[in-house]
Amino acid sequence: MTPTYSAIEMIEKLVSFDTVSRNSNLGLIDFVADYLAEHGVESEKVFDETGQKANLYATVGPNIEGGVVLSGHTDVVPVDGQPWDTDPFTIVEKDGKLYGRGTSDMKSFSAIALSLVPKMLEKPLTSPIHFALSYDEEVGCIGAPLMIERIAENIPAPRAVIVGEPTMMNIVSAHKGIITLKTTITGREAHSSLVEDGVSAVMTGAKLVSFIADMMAENKQRSDPSSPFSPAYTTIHCGVMNGGTAANIISRQCTFLWDIRHIPEDDPMSFVDRFNHYCETELLPEMRKIAPEASIVTELTSTVPALRPEDNGEAEMLCKAITGQNEVSAVSYAAEAGQFQEAGFSTVICGPGSIGVAHQPNEYIEISQVKASEQFITKLIDRLGK
Repeated sequence: MTPTYSAIEMIEKLVSFDTVSRNSNLGLIDFVADYLAEHGVESEKVFDETGQKANLYATVGPNIEGGVVLSGHTDVVPVDGQPWDTDPFTIVEKDGKLYGRGTSDMKSFSAIALSLVPKMLEKPLTSPIHFALSYDEEVGCIGAPLMIERIAENIPAPRAVIVGEPTMMNIVSAHKGIITLKTTITGREAHSSLVEDGVSAVMTGAKLVSFIADMMAENKQRSDPSSPFSPAYTTIHCGVMNGGTAANIISRQCTFLWDIRHIPEDDPMSFVDRFNHYCETELLPEMRKIAPEASIVTELTSTVPALRPEDNGEAEMLCKAITGQNEVSAVSYAAEAGQFQEAGFSTVICGPGSIGVAHQPNEYIEISQVKASEQFITKLIDRLGK
């Protein structure tokens, strides 16, 4: 018998897979592939280089131009150390909410769409709906580009991409971009009583983090109060810093991780260039007077382009027609939407749930949001079936 799931049952199923980014997502991907196959829908998997993670894309309806891509990532953030009241990977329904990791960010959108596959087939569709499920979004949107490349090569041009990140079903036409970086400082060890014999990597790292903070303060100072983003400027933030051996040893090495979340009109590499210039002209010359081997090396570890508003974009117009909304907004988080747009697809973000509970203990989605998303996709099916 061909399997069917209600929206909530499919959410329960997808949440049950522990797809924290450090783990494989193949259990979930294989389940979706099998589910689609049982409905006669073929899918393609796009694996990472290890073979332990995969994207999946599939087409329901005729394989022709003018379809709509429904995009969602399958990975979730860790639950380690968070004070959950329930098992994060088992849905608990209480007071009109479904609790579980990924309910809001963002398995519910994909689950709701998958539960409606029988309706898509029953209609039937005259323009296709494409599913696009990715891996490793939470650690830098790493997986989606491989899939987007395959979609561009193998699927007739879709008219729109809808990325179902949590927006409370509001239409989002812009998001910030992000680049992540790793800086490693190498100094010279010495006894802490002999500060002129050593070069402290940790103290140098502190100067660099202060420089980063100063750049962000400049951005805030010149920010446009009419900007749709909150905060309204490019932010530069250091999240992790490690270095040193003991309090009485001048540290030889220090490493810190930082990111730049940039508004669409800013070039993030301009800040990296300023950072490197400061290292080369101010810090390294002084460091190398004592330790010629001293170095500061910064690596770009990931990059996600911003999503830019489109003038009369197909995706925005489609979502406005379905929802009846006239307004669009912007979000400060980065998503795969910018990657789809960069590949030439008209793209917006519109999905159930609140970003305010994402990544938190006791993450949840309101059942009213599930129903709103179900109505949205049902209306899309009806529209593409006409």
